Amino acid sequence: MLMRRYEMPWRRAYEVYAAAVWASALLFFAVTGGLGLLPRQLALPLAAFCLAMGVLRLAQGVHTLVLRASLSGRGIQVLSTRAVARWTEKPDAVFLGFGFEWRPVHSQRLYELAKVDYREFTVSPRLLQVLGYDARPQPDAEIGLPYIHGVEPREVPLHRPLQNFEGGTLLVGTTQSGKGVALANLVTQAVRRGDVVIVIDPKNSRRLKRVTQRACEDWREPDTFLEFHPAFPEAGVRLDFTFNWQKPTEIASRIQSIMPPDTAGAFSAFGWDAVNVVVQGLVELEERPNLVKLTKYIEGGIEPVLEATLRRFYERLLGTGWRDQPEMKKLLHDAHRGNMKRPSEAASADLLALVAFYEHHVPQSQRNKVLDAQVRTFRHNREHYQKITANLLPVLSMLTSGDLGRSLSPDPFDAGDARPIMNFEKIERAGHVLYMCLDSLPDPSVATAIGALALADLAARAGMRYNLGGYRRISLFVDEVSNVINQPLIEILNKGAEGGIFTTCAMQTLADLAKRLGSEDAARMALGNLNNLIALRSKDRPTQDFVVETFGKTAIHSVRVGLSSGADAHLGDFSSSYSTQLTESFEEMVPADVLGKLPNLQYFASVSGGRIIKGRFPILDPDADEPKATGSAPPKAIRTPGAMTGQPS
Repeated sequence: MLMRRYEMPWRRAYEVYAAAVWASALLFFAVTGGLGLLPRQLALPLAAFCLAMGVLRLAQGVHTLVLRASLSGRGIQVLSTRAVARWTEKPDAVFLGFGFEWRPVHSQRLYELAKVDYREFTVSPRLLQVLGYDARPQPDAEIGLPYIHGVEPREVPLHRPLQNFEGGTLLVGTTQSGKGVALANLVTQAVRRGDVVIVIDPKNSRRLKRVTQRACEDWREPDTFLEFHPAFPEAGVRLDFTFNWQKPTEIASRIQSIMPPDTAGAFSAFGWDAVNVVVQGLVELEERPNLVKLTKYIEGGIEPVLEATLRRFYERLLGTGWRDQPEMKKLLHDAHRGNMKRPSEAASADLLALVAFYEHHVPQSQRNKVLDAQVRTFRHNREHYQKITANLLPVLSMLTSGDLGRSLSPDPFDAGDARPIMNFEKIERAGHVLYMCLDSLPDPSVATAIGALALADLAARAGMRYNLGGYRRISLFVDEVSNVINQPLIEILNKGAEGGIFTTCAMQTLADLAKRLGSEDAARMALGNLNNLIALRSKDRPTQDFVVETFGKTAIHSVRVGLSSGADAHLGDFSSSYSTQLTESFEEMVPADVLGKLPNLQYFASVSGGRIIKGRFPILDPDADEPKATGSAPPKAIRTPGAMTGQPS
């Protein structure tokens, strides 16, 4: 049973011809009635009937022509930040550009267009104006097929409630399809709402950064915008990713998250333990850990930390005269005479004596677990220790070399460095907007490590918000997520919503993420944590399949026409038959190949738990005072402001 009326708009508007015939009949009855050739009692009703039928047929014909006119699509629209401001006035709603809700009738029209050449049914620009279709069509020079957006002639500003985006948003599209423009729109709205905004951009998009700066200039305090760039450290801030923690073990977990994965996990576990031993020792000495100190004591040895910790331990346990203990004096004497074997060249004679006293003369009940771990590391074979930490040291070296070391391990007592020292807690409390460029093109390894470490620190901050309560909503935007994704980011996607973190991730293909995480199943598991999907043009087939799976299926009508004829042996005998069959089948709501034909900045989206929309993002020009268009109409051409209420024609 067919649940909706079948239509075929991609044809000639035959109803216009019928309207012309009814108009002729109307004229005939009006003239004959006026001349008295027909009784007026008969001519007037017939004329009225012809008028009604003419108007009906003309309306049907115009409807078909308007649908055909929309096949020319809509060109890219460029708006100033002031023009966009009127579409983003409500802080509890997200503006998704202009478009319409995608319904089964639009899928039907799209499938029918696949059977014909849409160019045969486009309408001339002059007729477009007569029909009131005031949006400028998509120029032929632009990428993509215009008719995809043209299956619906009416579009409205698209708004969805902000709370629908708590579960995270995935933005997928191939190179130069419009991901940066989409992020610019979403970032601008987050800045205007007053959110704490963190943008992680591996490739340093100048347009996105300029739009973010302009949004801060328009709607926030002058010092709201913060920038971090590894290649230009003097122009940005210093970031301390080891400043905020509730337990010292959190720092070791952050460092572990940026280590290269190993099959068995043993080297990763050894790396975690090596970092944790140093961190615990520094905390015991009331020193704040940072990346430079961790690198120094893991690469050079734990000996300075262990010696300082033992001295403090003996002062608490034995008092200030602990060096006068007979056993201690004897051990110090033997050590200085070279009677003790050195585990490493960095071990001083005093340290050998202090460790020996701890091992042989301190009761088990009075020992310190932190010291136990340091002594174990001290006694470990140095060559073997370097092997098991081989995965850890390159990562730490990357993050502490040159100017980057001073940027990621800031010294608050360095009077020669006037750059602000920031961490995620300070950024959150002050309501800042942080734009992190990772500079991945010239140095992808360091960029990946910085991004992963930032996400690990932010995940820890989310945990603190769970435990202690949050201050402000955090909007996190991660471009090229396949470059930086790690377990902390997956944890943010899993649990960040309740911690007040709204995450938007952008990527190009599913294969990029699968390569980073090890398999397509792992990639799909990670993406399963994102409740909303915005799909721009995509050329990769697995990515297209992933997208259309999200959109689901709908019933598509198909018409089959049969015509047969034949002649018998007798002269003049002839037979013919004609049959029409209308069937329906379940097909993809949006065909996968259509995703590869989308024009720039146009998208299909599944938001708010399965609501499918077709839209297009405008380009934000932060330096423009008035709206302008490239093959599209200015904002006044948008007919119905407000929520997403567009109905199909």
